[in-house]
Amino acid sequence: MLITLALCPSVVPNSLFGMGNPLLDISAVVDKDFLEKYGLKPNDQILAEDKHKALFEEIVKKFKVEYHAGGATQNSIKIAQWMIQDPHKVCTFFGCIGEDKFGEILKQKADEAHVDAYYYEQTEEPTGTCAACITGDNRSLVANLAAANCYKKDKHLDLKENWKLVEKAKVYYIAGFFLTVSLESILKVAKHASENNKLFTLNLSAPFISQFFKDALMEVMPYVDVLFGNEMEAATFSKEQGFQTEDIEEIAKKAEALPKVNKKRPRIVVFTQGKDGTIMTKGGDKVETFPVLKIDQKDIVDTNGAGDAFVGGFLSELVQDKELEQCVKAGHYAANVIIRRAGCTFPEKPDFH
Repeated sequence: MLITLALCPSVVPNSLFGMGNPLLDISAVVDKDFLEKYGLKPNDQILAEDKHKALFEEIVKKFKVEYHAGGATQNSIKIAQWMIQDPHKVCTFFGCIGEDKFGEILKQKADEAHVDAYYYEQTEEPTGTCAACITGDNRSLVANLAAANCYKKDKHLDLKENWKLVEKAKVYYIAGFFLTVSLESILKVAKHASENNKLFTLNLSAPFISQFFKDALMEVMPYVDVLFGNEMEAATFSKEQGFQTEDIEEIAKKAEALPKVNKKRPRIVVFTQGKDGTIMTKGGDKVETFPVLKIDQKDIVDTNGAGDAFVGGFLSELVQDKELEQCVKAGHYAANVIIRRAGCTFPEKPDFH
């Protein structure tokens, strides 16, 4: 099945637009005691509360940490640009940072990744951080949004020169995490995409989004052309929506059938399941499963960026007007590369055909 886009044969700069929470990832292999001390589940994603404030200092003092430019949307956008390679700056990214050292690192990393990043910089809050607490092949993420939480539609998205970049794009991607920050910004972009028959894509991102930001999520859902998520997020979404099923294929079908504004294209739902196959709705009652690439357990270094990488790979082909099956293959390839490395990092060039 082909999703058609009015695109030139080759992809042009600013074709793929992402907006989200730019965070500096602080990742470390930790122990069970550390997780217990801060009440963390081995495999989870949460927003930092007061009780987690000391965690960010302790992880740096106690364990060997690595710093990487992160934040779910930014990771995916970076991977998409890496997969595309040329031209540079096919991908645009908006988000909020602080005027500080971590903010400078994020700007530098975006530049190195050839992403066209336009940050809203402010002085009230420092640049956001995310602690990735790794145990075995599990990862527990604790995000301290700080500056990322300060993104303002009127101070950044609405500015004429910035909105022009939104208008240039053909495909839009926002992780569900941004629903906690600026619903009005998401809706402005989503409505633009829908009104102009462009593709708006969203990620369920984490169970807590479906639970505690349900109203915001469902306000955006009618504009979603491609919905991403993993098996845990799908299960929570199903429960919160009263779908009364734990069968992932049924959940995908029900999510696909939710009301949609732009009737010119069916909603595509894509759910990853770790090492199990990725499922994708194909319009109507069809659901297809795609096996992931085999990998030896001993080659897995860090699964932290796998979901973001899958989306990045998928989007890199979607923006080039490729078949959906090819988008899934690219997603699997990108995830397979990322889990062999620490953080959401990648070799110089992809080897995807």
